[in-house]
Amino acid sequence: MVNFAFSDEQEELRRTVRRFLDERSPEPEVRRLMATDEGFDRAVWEQLSTQLSLPGLAVPEEYDGAGFGYVDLAVVFEEMGRSLFCAPYFATVALAANALLCADDEAARKELLPGIARGETIATLAVTEHDGAWRETSIAMAARAADGGWRLTGTKEFVLDGHVADLLLVIARTPTGVSMFAVDHAAAGLERELVHALDETRKLAKIQLTDTPARLIGGEGDAWPVVERVLDLASVALALESVGGAQRCLDAAVDYAKVRVQFGRPIGSFQAVKHRCADMLVELEGAKSAAYYAAWCAAEQNDELTVSASLAKAYCTEVYAKVAADNIQVHGGIGFTWEHPAHLYLKRAKSSELLLGDPATHRDRLGAQLGI
Repeated sequence: MVNFAFSDEQEELRRTVRRFLDERSPEPEVRRLMATDEGFDRAVWEQLSTQLSLPGLAVPEEYDGAGFGYVDLAVVFEEMGRSLFCAPYFATVALAANALLCADDEAARKELLPGIARGETIATLAVTEHDGAWRETSIAMAARAADGGWRLTGTKEFVLDGHVADLLLVIARTPTGVSMFAVDHAAAGLERELVHALDETRKLAKIQLTDTPARLIGGEGDAWPVVERVLDLASVALALESVGGAQRCLDAAVDYAKVRVQFGRPIGSFQAVKHRCADMLVELEGAKSAAYYAAWCAAEQNDELTVSASLAKAYCTEVYAKVAADNIQVHGGIGFTWEHPAHLYLKRAKSSELLLGDPATHRDRLGAQLGI
């Protein structure tokens, strides 16, 4: 039997992270940061790293991490989704750190993970190209051996926080197959361009490499199974973020329904509004179950991880979009205005649906795993 209840220590972690984010990521700060090119506050990132040790929370102690599990990390992702936290945490932790942990390269882990765990290195994983698909057949970036190392040429698109990353883990194709490479932010031939998207709280970049020197991570041609496992782990993280954001939307809708008065009564007393809020709650509770079970599978690294991750990613991001849209409906006219935060959550929800593959892609992936 799986116990979905968080431990006392995990609930204390939740309270600590929520308090920090309430102070450092209120709505005015989110709006300020989303309007900047960098998209985050480096002083807050340093506090998050030195005071709370969040980048290294689930990194093993031998790499200067705290050595906690994925369920502990789940608490952090859920709270960050709740606050629309603007920082390269998802890219660094869910993508880059997991890629290094999953790759068969102990030397690279020892060299690169400590900086990530201490928050000194902002990192990301560059997989997708022009079609935005996480498919092995979509990898066209070319890698060639040269001067005892490797050189990369091609374009990566929709790279999370790629414009500010100190370290880019790039997926490219060698004569042997798909491989992973580490590229330093100051490498020759590297050009980075910020891409303005619907959701400005999560920054995307276009990465152009032209004969750029790179270091092979793991074995040549061995990277795609690593990418698939990172996709599982990152999908779980995104599902948890979606649950946190959806919970915030439901709370906002219920609070507003209690105080908004029409025809001499709070609108929460009207059947249509009550039913909408009840439906939001039912959808959210189902999403929480899916996300928490997937987090447990990630912590256990068991055989159900791929199935649970794709299920959670597809379902939770769709629920987030629905709950965020319903929140706007409950708020009525004011919910459609730029001044109200409801639209920020809807934009994050819609971008989360597409990030790491849309729900249809993950249902196909789930069907393939189940043989249907």
